[in-house]
Amino acid sequence: MYPFTNYYDALNRQTHTLDQDVEKAINGEYSAIDCYARLANMAPDKKEREQILEIRQDEIKHYQQFVQIYRSLTGVPPQPKITEECPSSYVKGLEFAIEDEQKTVDFYMEIADNAADPFIKDVFRRAAADEQNHAVWFLYYFSKAK
Repeated sequence: MYPFTNYYDALNRQTHTLDQDVEKAINGEYSAIDCYARLANMAPDKKEREQILEIRQDEIKHYQQFVQIYRSLTGVPPQPKITEECPSSYVKGLEFAIEDEQKTVDFYMEIADNAADPFIKDVFRRAAADEQNHAVWFLYYFSKAK
C-alpha cells in the first residue's frame, strides 16, 4: 500500500527530488538571466529595456534564493549552467520568454505544493507569481512587436 518502507525512506526520496527540482530551477534562472540581458539590449526603446532589466533583477533574486535553498539541502553550492539557448532575434526571444515563463509558473507551483518546508513553499509560490507577471510583460511586448 505504501511505496516506502519507513518514514526516513520517504523523507530521503522527497529531499532527493527536491534537490533535483531546485537544481533545475537554478539552471532555468541562470539561463533566463543571460537571455534577458540579451533581450534588453535588443529592446526598441528605453522603457521596454528598463522593464526587461527589472524582470532580469527578479530572476537574479530568484536565483540567489534558490542557491540558498540548494546549499541548505545539499551542503554544497550548485554548479549552474545554461540549459536553454536564447533566440537571437527580439521577437523570437519574446516568444521564447513567454512560453518559458508560463512553464516555469507550473513548475514552481508544483515544487511549492510538494515541499514540506514552509520557507521553501513561500519562496517558490512568490517566484511563481513573479514569473506569471513576467509572462504578461513579455506577451505585451510581443504583441506590440508583431
